[in-house]
Amino acid sequence: MPNIRSFRDLIVWQKSMDAAMAVFELSKKWPSEERFSLTDQIRRSSRSVPANISEAWRKRRYPGAWVNKLNDSEGEAAETQTHLEFANRCSYITETDRTRLDALYEEILAMLVTMIDQPEKWSIR
Repeated sequence: MPNIRSFRDLIVWQKSMDAAMAVFELSKKWPSEERFSLTDQIRRSSRSVPANISEAWRKRRYPGAWVNKLNDSEGEAAETQTHLEFANRCSYITETDRTRLDALYEEILAMLVTMIDQPEKWSIR
């Protein structure tokens, strides 16, 4: 494992930030009547993924807290996937954009599950 000194060095954090920014850019074009519903929800859930990863990083001294925060991040990623599906079905995003972002979130989820399953690799001794 490379020398990771900050949550910013984690590939999963970097990918989740990129995904959240892509969601933000796409959601700028959505109808104003969605401003306080789908737009707000998807922005919050997509931003919570990297936020929970960074919080988990600071709690890695405690394996239970590490796993808990990564589980939260996993849940937020899945929630974002559902919001992307709604956005596609409402014709706010194309199937191509939905598929691209869904694949990115699947990649993020796979990384999170690996980290959750191996907390000892990440803990501070």
